[in-house]
Amino acid sequence: MRKELSNWGKYPTIEANEITDSSPDALRVSLLQSTTPFVPRGNGRCYGDASLGANILSSLGFDRVLSFDHSLGIFECESGLILDQILDIIVPHGWFLPVTPGTKFITIGGAVASDIHGKNHHVDGAFCDHVVEIELMLSNGDIITCSPLENEELFEATRGGMGLTGFILRVKFKLKKIETSFISQVQVKASNFFELMDLFHEYKGYTYTMSWIDCLKRGRHFGRGILMAGEHAAFGELSSRQKENIHKSFSNTLFTIPVDFPSFTLNRYTVRAFNFLYYKKNINKYLRNAVSYDSFFYPLDKILEWNRGYGKRGFLQYQFVLPMEACIQGMTDILTRIGHSGMGSFLAVFKVFGKQKSLISFPMEGCTLALDFPVRRNLFPFLDELDRIVLDYGGRLYLTKDARMKPEVFWRSYPGAQRFSELVKKYNPSYKFRSLQSDRLGVTG
Repeated sequence: MRKELSNWGKYPTIEANEITDSSPDALRVSLLQSTTPFVPRGNGRCYGDASLGANILSSLGFDRVLSFDHSLGIFECESGLILDQILDIIVPHGWFLPVTPGTKFITIGGAVASDIHGKNHHVDGAFCDHVVEIELMLSNGDIITCSPLENEELFEATRGGMGLTGFILRVKFKLKKIETSFISQVQVKASNFFELMDLFHEYKGYTYTMSWIDCLKRGRHFGRGILMAGEHAAFGELSSRQKENIHKSFSNTLFTIPVDFPSFTLNRYTVRAFNFLYYKKNINKYLRNAVSYDSFFYPLDKILEWNRGYGKRGFLQYQFVLPMEACIQGMTDILTRIGHSGMGSFLAVFKVFGKQKSLISFPMEGCTLALDFPVRRNLFPFLDELDRIVLDYGGRLYLTKDARMKPEVFWRSYPGAQRFSELVKKYNPSYKFRSLQSDRLGVTG
């Protein structure tokens, strides 16, 4: 079916032919009968062009639960199942996702292709650290199972590999045991970026940590923010009302943004006003309470179609990571330039990563910052400038969020890029799986 498509950032928007199969046999026919390349795509919640191309193989028809071991916490499903659907199944049995991003509306195949990280990377690593095995259909129609112990090189090229090694059919992964479906959280206000870094060190023992940063504040309150740390709550930490629903799965959608906002509503003045109000929302420096996992992990999911708030032209989410030794100086440099430019972001999310050794996945031991920028004049040259700074400090950009990175930035910043490219060529020799991004970066182009 021919349709107009974009991913969550609404940039770029393209015309594409989308095929939705629901069985391996039908998928094989689609692959082998076509002379044109395809890109696998899940629910379209990546931000850039990693799952866009002229021809798209949707995984949404592959949405069956295959097995769930309630005692060991091993879950197996097809690649098109969405995290929200998985949570509805596992939470009532006292289990949770081992790693989750800031939205529950991604597919499990997308979780593997992006090797998603969450607020607990410094403790639990990335999603694929918990994957038992993956089943792929290669471009020639063959089906191969890979894991950390079987067909290891294919597994390593598939985790974080943006769907370039094959179409993910099913995923088996380990869950996290929980006593309740609530999070015991603490929020601490930091008056500047340096105090915020001290708080991350102070609260590093928590499983989940992240912070919001005011990326436009200058002077003595430069980089002020709010640290949020949490643990899965024990029964004794809950209120009487919460104890009545200790394994409840949540869905706290409040409303939908029905239309695209006018572009002029997003400017440095509205961003400054939002940042002021968000920082002041916590009257006290410290706040402790127990909240639903939905409120803690997925606050933006309460607003359906929130991406429309950035206007018809869409937005870019710019996420980078810097090595630990460059965090303070590098983040200070980048936040200073953002402040001077006036190109502020409503959503500036800062996290600390733990150690990770992987071929092409994004995380490294260090700190990461994600920023949303509405598409507007002069944005792309400004982001090119930020790219140079990220490279100078030894960092890299997140492929799942990327829509405009130049190929030299990718090849310089990912040490495993050459090996990854070789493995893509080995398992996808005719580049039957390729995307706008892979062509732009020179992986398949």
